[in-house]
Amino acid sequence: MTVGPKLGIVSTRLSQLFVRTLREDPSDAEVTSHRLLVRAGYIRRQAPGVFAWLPLGLRVKARIEAIVRDEMTAAGAQEVHFPALLPREPYEATGRWTEYGDGMFRLKDRKDGDYLLAPTHEEAFTLLVKDLYSSYKDLPLTLFQIQDKYRDEARPRAGLLRGREFTMKDAYSFDHTDAGLDASYQRQRDAYERIFTRLGLEYVIVKADAGAMGGSRSEEFLHPTEVGEDTFVRTAGGYAANVEAFTTIVPETRPIEGQPDAVALEPADTPTIATLVDQLNASHPRDDGRAWTAGDTLKNVVVALTHLDGTREVVVVGLPGDRDVDMKRLEVAFAPAEVEAAGDADFARHPLLVKGYLGPQVLGSESESGLRYVVDPRVVDGSAWVTGANAARQHVSGLVAGRDFVPDAVIEAAQVREGDPAPDGSGPIETARGMEIGHVFQLGRKYAEALGLKVLDENGKQVTVTMGSYGIGVTRILAVIAEANNDEKGLVWPAIVAPFDVHVVATGKDPVVFEVAEALTAELEAHRLDVLYDDRPKVSPGVKFGDAELLGVPQIVVVGRSAGEGVVELWDRRTGERTPVPVADAVAALTGPRAS
Repeated sequence: MTVGPKLGIVSTRLSQLFVRTLREDPSDAEVTSHRLLVRAGYIRRQAPGVFAWLPLGLRVKARIEAIVRDEMTAAGAQEVHFPALLPREPYEATGRWTEYGDGMFRLKDRKDGDYLLAPTHEEAFTLLVKDLYSSYKDLPLTLFQIQDKYRDEARPRAGLLRGREFTMKDAYSFDHTDAGLDASYQRQRDAYERIFTRLGLEYVIVKADAGAMGGSRSEEFLHPTEVGEDTFVRTAGGYAANVEAFTTIVPETRPIEGQPDAVALEPADTPTIATLVDQLNASHPRDDGRAWTAGDTLKNVVVALTHLDGTREVVVVGLPGDRDVDMKRLEVAFAPAEVEAAGDADFARHPLLVKGYLGPQVLGSESESGLRYVVDPRVVDGSAWVTGANAARQHVSGLVAGRDFVPDAVIEAAQVREGDPAPDGSGPIETARGMEIGHVFQLGRKYAEALGLKVLDENGKQVTVTMGSYGIGVTRILAVIAEANNDEKGLVWPAIVAPFDVHVVATGKDPVVFEVAEALTAELEAHRLDVLYDDRPKVSPGVKFGDAELLGVPQIVVVGRSAGEGVVELWDRRTGERTPVPVADAVAALTGPRAS
């Protein structure tokens, strides 16, 4: 029988277990894992995005943590533990006190000192190593912890999948050379693959954006699921990336010389791309005979950035009219500023911006408007566009990039679509939904430089240490496993993380039922199995079976009316198969190859 890490071999009687199962779904549950974990008594809501852990939930969580610890140790990492409450100063030194914005919980002590509830612990790890190590001979070093993190999510949702308090394993590697960092990074990446394989979780490794963490190489481990909040792309040729890290293949530039001058189109009421294309095809057929499409137009989207110092900036984004702006990609491009669609007040402050008919002729930081104008990579020099003329009901055709307008920058902001070519040439992409379960970063020297972490190298010269950061969302993984392992009746835990190895259910009123169940429980424990024994004497069989299905222990032993004849029933919760076996053979059946 495949079982999880041992939690201490002692029987747990359901009559004494601190649990109450619910027959109705919690009103705030959005996804299956949230609904079942609350109904089965694994967690209880305390506040939006904040949950209490009950005994059953803690047992599953502990088994996941044991697997993580096992593989971290095998990869050469050593465990430490930091407080969640930390002072402001180190985060001020790295810039993250402000960069995290409203996502960080900040508080003051009675002496008016600034503290935070740590969203991550890069600063604490860096300062600890700085305090104790000073030579390259001390490196490489990898430390890890399993600790609660805190982020002030604006919209905590989906139970444990996106909360304000969550448990995370974070590891940090320290090397004095880039080659050393590469090796440390690979060891952790390999360990992650072993962890998720042992947990039975499907995963895809995708190129990712590092965001507020900083650094260079960044990869996410995503679990494909329809409830995932991340969109990722992949190809049959092996390319994979989340949409924030996807890069567009840039078209070839075109000669500007010899292109005809831009032409003003007659006034028409065409404030949308669709109405503009219809008007073009009706009144201005193309010389090459093909129909106009939205991809021939240049859409100009006005957004507002709120910078860390509180200032608000209006920026215009130009992209082909057959694409929409992806706000998550836009947030990455303008990080750490907050991004939102421009409002009426923003347009009122900039009268040159004519809604529905905006063109790039008046845009750019050096233009009359003074507004930054950034474009999609497809807007290359020499490309000609139909776009607004900055007057009501007015458009212009043949406006050439690099001649009639010059953008301030090129950014990745357009939505990624099925069939777009992968940047590595491996073919067209497909899109899918996924949930992040792990993330590995090459931080480089960002934190070490900010906090002064240096060591003496082989030549006695001080060098800045280079770091890696490696995170796994422990409580999120628990929810992801629950999301992937359930049926209409309840949870169906994989044996490796189930709260118990076997659930013994005594049904009926005959004393022999409970005598057999007690003896069988003791024998299973002697074989080092964790056993949940439903010993409740006045609970109906229907309720007991309903609870067994809801709790989700994969192997159930029903001790019922046939117990006096020396027969019990083995119930495989995973397959639904029920098999009568002699009591004398039950333990062997539960511990042999058949039960694995």
